[in-house]
Amino acid sequence: MLKKLTALCVLAAFALPAATALAQASAPASAAQSAESPPAAAPMTPPAPAIAPVPPTPPKRCDFALTLQSDEIFEHKKSVQLSVLNSKGKERIDNEVMAKLANCTKVDLIVVSGHTDLIGSHAQTQKLSEKNADAVIAYLASKGLNAPMDTMGMGKTQQIKACDDKLPKAKLTECLAPNRRIVIEGRGLAK
Repeated sequence: MLKKLTALCVLAAFALPAATALAQASAPASAAQSAESPPAAAPMTPPAPAIAPVPPTPPKRCDFALTLQSDEIFEHKKSVQLSVLNSKGKERIDNEVMAKLANCTKVDLIVVSGHTDLIGSHAQTQKLSEKNADAVIAYLASKGLNAPMDTMGMGKTQQIKACDDKLPKAKLTECLAPNRRIVIEGRGLAK
């Protein structure tokens, strides 16, 4: 048994220097390999976020809507079935509508809608609302407005004030006055 133990010690004595020599021989090779391989890459930083292009600023608009009470601006001549703008009506259109249009470089569209109250038949109120709108368009054209224009007769379809229909006719007519109106709408590009 002593022989076996001595043999193991001798082997261990020879094996230890051999293992050390082997480790030293392979160390320069791994150092050479590490010298040849590129260094470890630094962690990548995310790219800066792309800056979204700023959309162009939309052009300024000169859109407007103006309501004129038809009782104030029209003379209704029943004998000849005409709606005629009175001087107050022309003055309001000159001062309010034409002033707004003066702020436009281009007028895309003018729409004039006439509205009446509930008094009268549908056919009568429809015809009156159309004539009122046509009279305003004719006046705008006479002022030199050269833009696409359209009229709409709304008749009594868009009431904005309700009144007791049991009122005497004069009081009912007075109560329904807000329904008798002209709405002038303009769309275009501002200066």
